[in-house]
Amino acid sequence: MVIDMKAIHDSQRTLVMGVLNITEDSFSDGGLWLAPEAAKAHGEAMMKAGADIIDIGAESTRPGGAKRVSEADEKARVLGAVDALIPEGAVLSIDTTRASVALAALEHGAQIINDVSGGQLDRELPHVVADHSDCLYIVQHWRGWLAGAAGNVPDADTSRYEHGVVNDVYDELMRQVDAVLEAGVQAEQVIIDPGLGFSKPGVEHNLPILAALDRFNAAGYPVLIGASRKRFVGSLLADAGVTEPDMASKDNATAAISALCAEHGVWAVRVHDVAKSRDAVAVGNAWREYANA
Repeated sequence: MVIDMKAIHDSQRTLVMGVLNITEDSFSDGGLWLAPEAAKAHGEAMMKAGADIIDIGAESTRPGGAKRVSEADEKARVLGAVDALIPEGAVLSIDTTRASVALAALEHGAQIINDVSGGQLDRELPHVVADHSDCLYIVQHWRGWLAGAAGNVPDADTSRYEHGVVNDVYDELMRQVDAVLEAGVQAEQVIIDPGLGFSKPGVEHNLPILAALDRFNAAGYPVLIGASRKRFVGSLLADAGVTEPDMASKDNATAAISALCAEHGVWAVRVHDVAKSRDAVAVGNAWREYANA
């Protein structure tokens, strides 16, 4: 099956990206999909639930304590899932910061590389993308790069924004994009992600970015937003009076964010509960369509 990646890059409706964590220690579902048959089944279930893209990650990037897996283990996990899901017609995004993993996944049929370090952890990764002009490249903002935490507050060493979180994140992200373009990546391959929760632990870091979606959209690149089950979502609920927010309530809140993101024209939302955000995004897409008619 030939998939038109230009059409996906240029999508006028907000897409839903389902998260497939093949890890032991991801913050919300670590260990659940580690077995190859479980990973395949979960990927297929998300596709049936309405996921346009499956984002496969084999190394946790949760703040404050994520440990690197070996290159061999990451590659084996990723390729097992890619080989299982490509025959099902899946559009696959690979959540990796390693050039070698990205290269192997692309050679096995994956179509998108989702680099949470935005090209800064492995400087060869943008060159791999440049050599595969038919793939897309998600450039995300993050200052931590698995560095862990300083003190008792996760990401405390990377969450100080001298000129305000929106200004600093936008400027730093655009510099990251400039760097990958200089490495040979084409502008039509690039998708940007302001990195909610990455070096942004609190509500005060993440809500300003969501409120500034129009600014990120105006940069001229499709925008991916990943709010799903993040710490700040639980904090938002707690601030609103929800006692001890559980995963279900976080998924409900994530769906609300997904609807708002679709209404503001983001390219895609990255979520764990595909069905809830699929419905929410449908409402947001329709809202935007009628507002712009």
